[in-house]
Amino acid sequence: MSFVVCLSALFFLMLVAYRGFSVILFAPVAAIGAVLLTDPAAVPVVFSGLFMEKMVGFIKLYFPVFLLGAVFGKLIELSGFSRSIVASVVKLLGPGRAILSIVLVGALLTYGGVSLFVVVFAVYPFGAEMFRQVGIPKRLLPAVVALGAFSFTMDTLPGTPQIQNIIPTTFFHTTAYAAPILGLVGTAFILAVGLSYLEFRRRQAAKAGEGYDTGHLNEVVVDETVPLVSPILALLPLIVVGIANLIFARLIPQWFEATATATLVPGAAPVSVPTSTWAAIWAVEAALLLGIFTVAVFGFKSIAGKFSTGSKDAVSGALLAGLNTATEYGFGAVIAALPGFLLIKSALSAIPNPLVNEAITVTTLAGITGSASGGLSIALAAMSEQFIAQANAAGIPMEVLHRVASMASGGMDTLPHNGAVITLLAVTGLSHRQAYGDIFAITLVKTAAVFFVIGFYYLTGLY
Repeated sequence: MSFVVCLSALFFLMLVAYRGFSVILFAPVAAIGAVLLTDPAAVPVVFSGLFMEKMVGFIKLYFPVFLLGAVFGKLIELSGFSRSIVASVVKLLGPGRAILSIVLVGALLTYGGVSLFVVVFAVYPFGAEMFRQVGIPKRLLPAVVALGAFSFTMDTLPGTPQIQNIIPTTFFHTTAYAAPILGLVGTAFILAVGLSYLEFRRRQAAKAGEGYDTGHLNEVVVDETVPLVSPILALLPLIVVGIANLIFARLIPQWFEATATATLVPGAAPVSVPTSTWAAIWAVEAALLLGIFTVAVFGFKSIAGKFSTGSKDAVSGALLAGLNTATEYGFGAVIAALPGFLLIKSALSAIPNPLVNEAITVTTLAGITGSASGGLSIALAAMSEQFIAQANAAGIPMEVLHRVASMASGGMDTLPHNGAVITLLAVTGLSHRQAYGDIFAITLVKTAAVFFVIGFYYLTGLY
C-alpha cells in the first residue's frame, strides 16, 4: 500500500503539471495527500516540519540566484545585446545552425559553472529572437535549452563544476575529472543523438509550414530602434559571468574560515553560516552582479528608459520560477520520507550488476524526487557502500562508479514535475502540453547515454 501511495502522488503531480495546473498549488496537495493516506495524524507535523522547511530552505539558498538571473536576462534583452548575438551567430553559422548555436552557448555557460537556472534566463532572450528570425517553432526552444544546459555539461563532461558532478566525489573519493574517456564518449553520444533529433523535429515543422507562431506568453520584446552593437561587446556580459564565477568559486573559500562569521555590533552574538554551503552560491551571485553591471554600463542608453517596467517583469518571472521549484523540492523531501520510498530503494538494491544497479537506482530516485542532485544524494547516502563493495569485487574503478552515478542523476530526473523543467517552461512562456514532449525526448537520450557508456566500458575497459 505504501508503495502505491508514493507512485500515486508522483503520477498525480506529473499529471497536473502536464495539464497546466499550478505546481505551487498542487505540489503540497500531492505531498500531503500521500502523508494523509500513510498516517493522517502526521499531516500537520510533516507539512510544517518537512515540506515547508525544505521549501523555505530552497528559497533561502537559491532565490537571489533566480532574481539576479532574471534581471540579467532581462537586461540582455532590453540592451539589444541578444539581437546582436543572434545576428552574429546567424551570419557566422547560417540559419540552419540556430539549434547548434543555442546548445553551444548554454553548454559554455554551464561548463563555466553558471547555474542551469541562470542559464535559462540568460539564454532565452537571444534564443527566442534567433528562433523568430529563422522561423523555427518556439515550442522546440525548451528542448534545445535543455540539451545545452541540462545534459552533458551538467554531469557528463569531465571537470564540470555542476553539483551533480561534485556529489559523487565525497562518496567515492574521486575528483570532478573522474573517468574522462567515459565522460567524453557520453558527451559525444548525447550531442550526436540530441542534435539529430532536434534537427529532425525542425525539418518536420518546416515541411508542415510551421513557423515561430504568434500569441506566445512572456515574449521577448524586440526594439528595432536599438542599434546593434559588436558581437564581442554583446557577448562580454556572458563571458564576465562565466569567468567571474570561476574566479569567485576559487577565492571565496580562501577568504573565509570553515564558518563565515560577521559581528555588526561589538559584543553582540555573531551571525554565522557554513562557508562550504554558501561559497558556490555567493560566487554565482557575485558573478551575476558583475554581469548586470557590465550590461548596465555598456547598454545604458538602451536600458535607461525601460528598466522600471523590465525589472518588474524580471521579478515576477523570478518569483514564479523560484516558488515552482521550491515547492517541487518540498514535495521530493516528503516523498523520500515515506515508507513506500524505502521499499523502492530496497527493491532496486537487488540488481546484481554494480554499474547497472547504480544507474537504475540513481535515475529512478532522481525521477521520483524530481531532482537530479536530490535523487543522487539519496541513492549514494543509502547505497554507496553496497556499490563500492560490488565494484571492488568486480574490479571496477571508483572513477567509473562516479561517472555512471553522475550521468544517471541527469537521466529520468527531468519528468514533468522536475523543478528545472517547470522553471524552463515558465521562463519561455510555454506549457507542458506545448513543449514537454521534446524535452522528454532529450530525457530519453540522456538516460540511454548512461547505458551506452556502461556498455562502452565493458567492451573496451577504457575509462
